[in-house]
Amino acid sequence: MFPQKSPPPPGYGQPPLQRYASDVSSPRITSWSSGLCDCCVDIPTCCLTFWCPCIIFGQIAEIVDKGNTSCGTHGAIYTIINLLTGCGCLYSCGNRTKMRRQYGLPEEPTNDCCVHFCCESCALCQEYRELQHRGFDMSIGWQANMDRMVPNNGVQIPPMAHGGMNR
Repeated sequence: MFPQKSPPPPGYGQPPLQRYASDVSSPRITSWSSGLCDCCVDIPTCCLTFWCPCIIFGQIAEIVDKGNTSCGTHGAIYTIINLLTGCGCLYSCGNRTKMRRQYGLPEEPTNDCCVHFCCESCALCQEYRELQHRGFDMSIGWQANMDRMVPNNGVQIPPMAHGGMNR
């Protein structure tokens, strides 16, 4: 009689799966504003990072954390981890990952943990320079940077409501 039909393959009639990272809505990948080994571009920051990385890390972490935790808290945690284990890089590499995701930066020259483990000072300097390049004044913290970026001398104007509620 009639030839028997085989059942449709799994997923038939379903929307196609997103197979590529470009299909997913994510921040556009941009390049770092400076290289990992460009530490000599800013000698004072380089020296401070080498001798007291907790300060630079705290400033970076407060901005990346959007002020949820203070610079002092981040710096203290970093110092305690460094004193107890000698591996503050384990804490700071997670911060680099968070920063890269926020700003769409590539994971280069290698993964974040390797960068921080092999060259902690260079990585912190690069992150510091990147945030400065993006307009942050690292010395004033998250809230002061946000106040500085709000128009109308720091006075926020509520949004306009057009029309009222009609019943």
